[in-house]
Amino acid sequence: MADPGRAGDRTAEIARAVGTFADLHLDGPEVCVGLSGGADSLALTAGAVHAGLSVTAIVVDHGLQHGSDEVARIAAAHAIAVGASAAVVRVDVGAGGGPEGAARRARYDALDSARRGRPVLLAHTLDDQAETVLLGLARGSGPRSIAGMVAWAEPWGRPLLDLRRSTTVAACAELGVSPYVDPHNSDPRFTRSRLRTEVLPLLEDILQGGVAAALARTATQLRADSDALDGLADQACAAAGRGAGLSVGALADTPPAIRRRVLRQWVIKNGATEPTEPLIRALDALAVTPGSRARVAIGGDDGHRSVVVRDGGHLAVVSDPRG
Repeated sequence: MADPGRAGDRTAEIARAVGTFADLHLDGPEVCVGLSGGADSLALTAGAVHAGLSVTAIVVDHGLQHGSDEVARIAAAHAIAVGASAAVVRVDVGAGGGPEGAARRARYDALDSARRGRPVLLAHTLDDQAETVLLGLARGSGPRSIAGMVAWAEPWGRPLLDLRRSTTVAACAELGVSPYVDPHNSDPRFTRSRLRTEVLPLLEDILQGGVAAALARTATQLRADSDALDGLADQACAAAGRGAGLSVGALADTPPAIRRRVLRQWVIKNGATEPTEPLIRALDALAVTPGSRARVAIGGDDGHRSVVVRDGGHLAVVSDPRG
């Protein structure tokens, strides 16, 4: 890998983080970087180049703001200036799941289509991780959410999860580039922007600092615990599976934390997408209540919905016509 010492101090720090990540997770030097034009992704692009990787920056133009095409063009030019190649991909953002969720889905779909088998590095920092954990806590969405983002989930890599956003901003200053400042990041209509600009700064002030780092450590600890429990759930799911059904008798003595993971795995295999905590708890109640005649909907298409029912000692998925 190239010597990151030729870069400025903060750029070199980012290059070292990328190099360490690459040594742990990547099989070769060719990578893509999801580039928005903001400080985090610009610094990551430069850091990856300084770390000796062959970098293609993929700029996704969501087309949601006037002048987004020019923002994308400038971002691509910055990537080329630091030694990467660049491609701009224009997407159409749907409306399902709210504006933030729809834009995120469109962005990931575009990155996945454009990466051509290469891993994609994403510029999430420790600050982003802290925001994710705090949002999960506030929504009560369970340990999986509070465990935050993982550094590597093929093909997505996040080399900067241990670095602060201030480091990427300083790196851009060293590089002499002016990052794009997305007005959505400070728009109070968006929950995450209020966490970033109001809630976390207030917590840092009240608790005299260290909150973001503490939330990120919490994510790391919970991730390790969740991985261990998921491994036990894999074994329990294999033992309880009966064709397309699930034996509730085999789960009778299983601790709730594992049983609910089994149920989550099982409904995902049967077509559920992103099952919520209330859904898993409803399935759990069905699993532990002998004789229950409850029906738990887990999804479906325009004509039918899929529901889980209890059939003697098994859970089964059946199709119901929509009324």
